[in-house]
Amino acid sequence: MPKGKPEVVPDDGLSTRQRRNRPLLAVHTGAMKGKSTAAFGMALRAWNQGWSIGVFQFVKSAKWRVGEETAFRALGELHEQSGQGGPVEWHKMGAGWSWSRKQGSEEDHAANAREGWAEIARRLAVEQHDFYVLDEFTYPLHWGWLDVDEVVRTLRERPGRQHVVITGRNAPAALVEAADLVAEMTKVKHPMDAGQKGQRGIEW
Repeated sequence: MPKGKPEVVPDDGLSTRQRRNRPLLAVHTGAMKGKSTAAFGMALRAWNQGWSIGVFQFVKSAKWRVGEETAFRALGELHEQSGQGGPVEWHKMGAGWSWSRKQGSEEDHAANAREGWAEIARRLAVEQHDFYVLDEFTYPLHWGWLDVDEVVRTLRERPGRQHVVITGRNAPAALVEAADLVAEMTKVKHPMDAGQKGQRGIEW
């Protein structure tokens, strides 16, 4: 892609503008760190465009507040106060989905994952957000908690101009096939290889 231009222009009957504005499904997978970081970088650009952002974290502990969560909640408050950027919603499975009155059950992660996906599917159907981050969503797919074919079908058939980025290891083949953008994070070197634990400002 020299200078950001595609090497091949498909004969699909679409104009350059139509093709450029096509909603994308992105998957960040692989064994190395950086998958979520890259997704939140995309979300930051989306927020700057004034888009509605919906973040759904499927595995991370409710007690672990990652740096991106703090930053995006602040950006959501900035939007409410000044109109700058776009609205932000942040939900995580371990806390009990915030649209539900009950607390999240540590005993039934699969049920929580199904509840979360059902809500995402509902939001996709009504075009509630412009940009979705489904963080660590590959895990409930890989573990068989969710039906991969149903998820892929819902994502393929989503209406309007809704962008979706999914992160996590072991992305199912059907999801990779359906995606428009797939990045695999591969490890060359990592500080943990030398016995160094994760550190503030880098991992969280």
